[in-house]
Amino acid sequence: MYRIGQKEVDAVAKVLLSGKMFRYGQMGLCARFERRYARFLDVRHVYMTASGTQSLTAALVGLRIGPGDEVVVPACTYMATAVAVLAAGAIPVVADIDDSITLDPNDLEAKIGPRTRAVMPVHMWGLPCNMEAIMDIARRHDLLVIEDACQAVGGGYEGRMLGSIGHAGAFSFNYYKNMTAGEGGAVVTNDERVIERARCMVDCCSFYWNGRDEYTEHFVSSGARATEIAGAILNVQLDRIRGIINALRRQKQRILRETADTGLTPIRANSLEWECGSHVMFTLPSVAQAEAFAALVGAGIAGKTGRHVYTEWAPILDKKGGPSPALNPFQMEENRDCRSEYSPDMCARSLDILNRTVMIGTHPDRKRPQVTAMIRRIRRAAREVL
Repeated sequence: MYRIGQKEVDAVAKVLLSGKMFRYGQMGLCARFERRYARFLDVRHVYMTASGTQSLTAALVGLRIGPGDEVVVPACTYMATAVAVLAAGAIPVVADIDDSITLDPNDLEAKIGPRTRAVMPVHMWGLPCNMEAIMDIARRHDLLVIEDACQAVGGGYEGRMLGSIGHAGAFSFNYYKNMTAGEGGAVVTNDERVIERARCMVDCCSFYWNGRDEYTEHFVSSGARATEIAGAILNVQLDRIRGIINALRRQKQRILRETADTGLTPIRANSLEWECGSHVMFTLPSVAQAEAFAALVGAGIAGKTGRHVYTEWAPILDKKGGPSPALNPFQMEENRDCRSEYSPDMCARSLDILNRTVMIGTHPDRKRPQVTAMIRRIRRAAREVL
């Protein structure tokens, strides 16, 4: 959470005092946010959910990904990316990242098999994937593209908003995101049929409130409906996001500019001018140097961020894909020919990059003298370590 204040408090109070917290036929704050966020992203359809994981699952189901399908996911992403694939009944295939800390297009292409139907590029830590290369590969291999933009609210790639480039996209608005309602998410697409199925996955009873015609498909799902409280908060947060992202970008670019002569190697940026700017990252020559540098600067190591690294996805590596054998995609007959052989060293190149990469967080409210002090720490640490 970057900024939240009295405006959000007032918006929530208005909902509570109205007694109208149900999203349908009430104050219409969820619907208002969906319309506004669609304009912000330049997409046709946005539908709110209760979490980023549910948004990812709804996007997959909206695109008819399910049993018998493989979906390529990167080795560096929060476990929810792979969990969503399993929740849709499909099987995740894990591919390496490259020196941008995002999905390596070359390994994506190498991992495509007869059962591969989709790829989920993840704009991890606000860093855009190489969407030009990924979309080109997807076109040539007839793959669907679901952008996991859960950690990249407000970011873009070469002038287009993240989440709007693939066939569908998903966002998270939980506590740790650039734009937050504490929890929440959204699925987005330009395809009306995709959003209809996604909406049913999020709330299979929605047609009771919205109406349905003979062409609207419906099926049973567990549901994860958003509330008017989330809608109230997010409408205020949407007013803040441009200023937040602009401040993060300026701060990151200043740090990179004023440390360019230190010998440090910044991670490769796929779209520096358009990314979120929430982290400055340097890849050091060795693990020992990375750890020493991180300690001196007061930063973290990308490879030590828990379930953001595939080796920490215990339920997936153990093939515990559901609460019972009949609901476990790894044991479904339809997935018998899908590839699901996982091991801790299957993406060793990714682990090497992540364990040598130092993450330095930025903040939109950090004052110029604070940024100056950070730059000085980075420069001193570089002299000691390199």
